[in-house]
Amino acid sequence: MTLPRDDGPKPTADDVMAVLRGVIDPELGSNIVELGMAKGARIDDDGLVTVKIALTTSGCPLRAQIQRDTKARIESLEGVTKVKIDWTELTAEEKSRTMAVARKNAAERAPDTAIPATARVLAIASGKGGVGKSSVTANLAAALAKRGLNVGVIDADIWGFSIPRMLGVDGRLAAANDGGRTAITPQSIAVGDGRLDVVSMGLLVEDEDSALLWRGLMLNRAVQHFLEDVAWSDDLDYILIDMPPGTGDVAMGLARMIPRAEMIVVTTPATAAQKVAARAVSMARKSYLRVAGVIENMSVFVAPDGSRHELFGSGGGRALADEAGLELIGRIPIEPAVSAGGDAGQPIALVDDDTATPAGRAFTEIAERIVAEIAPPVEMESCTARMFDLVDEALADFDAAQAAAESA
Repeated sequence: MTLPRDDGPKPTADDVMAVLRGVIDPELGSNIVELGMAKGARIDDDGLVTVKIALTTSGCPLRAQIQRDTKARIESLEGVTKVKIDWTELTAEEKSRTMAVARKNAAERAPDTAIPATARVLAIASGKGGVGKSSVTANLAAALAKRGLNVGVIDADIWGFSIPRMLGVDGRLAAANDGGRTAITPQSIAVGDGRLDVVSMGLLVEDEDSALLWRGLMLNRAVQHFLEDVAWSDDLDYILIDMPPGTGDVAMGLARMIPRAEMIVVTTPATAAQKVAARAVSMARKSYLRVAGVIENMSVFVAPDGSRHELFGSGGGRALADEAGLELIGRIPIEPAVSAGGDAGQPIALVDDDTATPAGRAFTEIAERIVAEIAPPVEMESCTARMFDLVDEALADFDAAQAAAESA
């Protein structure tokens, strides 16, 4: 990854600890700062950030996941040139406190959202409309499901909902009373060995042509319902959010409601689109969201004779990635088949590999990069859950010792 240049102000230790609150222990569902696993940070003059992280056990198989998330979030801070992690192990007493925090959070504090802690949340964003963000969201979701993954899709573009049509999902969202709380059931469709679970305002209105004359607070509340009141399945590998364009109320609200979300910014090659997309990157970083990378859509048109035509300019995606110190995850060419597939509810990413078009192959390759390196699915191998019995014993001993001390 290309890190920011060492020519700006350095982050403080508090800045580093703030972004680490977005690193969630996949099994305990709380962030590593709250759990006491993040032990502190040191920032050198040359931009090297060293953090100390204590694991529940040194051989924890989730270490790689925590390492990726930790480095990615710290690297998003301005002035960071390198990240080093000093690993250690929690003491028995620290493990007891960590588990006590996790249990207390689970028992006494309702989660901020109903999204499973094990699902990677990717917010697909853009600085402006018209760059094909919804098309990218729909095709990436389809490509991930085609790989056998279970993918939730939230159409948070409340005014401009289009995901149901693009994915070929129809019907209405059903809701039931679950212990006094509304539980919305997403519309699900099978995709190969995978599955798509979709929620959208388009599955609530009478027809797609209905206009929503809503303002900021109502929009935020609608998105909040999709996060808090949907009966998301526990087996989801990813949740993709089709964000509204720009950096308005919904985008900032989502940043507050899902601090562990990671953003992928979509732009076109045009300089104007790239400059506006930079604002989305800035908004994400100010909200301590990790920006996972950039996708350049509508990069080039390839004519039947093989000639290439840069209809919207060139270099916007690369320029944004270089300027912000991000990965350029992929470039998607212009093809009429992409639009036609979206209109017909048949994403081009689902076309068989042997007959796939360049755009279809690009979506597949981007999905593969996401799974392999950009935001891999959480591996649910247990390193903390297996300790609960031992921790229960330790907590019981601790409580008994405290009771004895008080009675004395």
